[in-house]
Amino acid sequence: MKLPRDLSGSELARELQDFGYRVTRQSGSHMRLTTIERGEHHLTIPAHAALRIGTLAAILSAVAAHFDSNREDVARRLFEKT
Repeated sequence: MKLPRDLSGSELARELQDFGYRVTRQSGSHMRLTTIERGEHHLTIPAHAALRIGTLAAILSAVAAHFDSNREDVARRLFEKT
């Protein structure tokens, strides 16, 4: 699946709510998200207007690793809305 090129950090944080992530703090231009599903896990994502594709791929890989999945499945769940 092709990753979105115009996704902002705030939009990604909203989409990650499907995995139980919530914004727990923000410092400057970065947000800290935490989930307690399948154990506690933290992510730090930039609150920029458009995330770079490599940054987005790395964040999705971290989510996939925590949920014993792969990046493609995570991206599909987040971005293929019906």
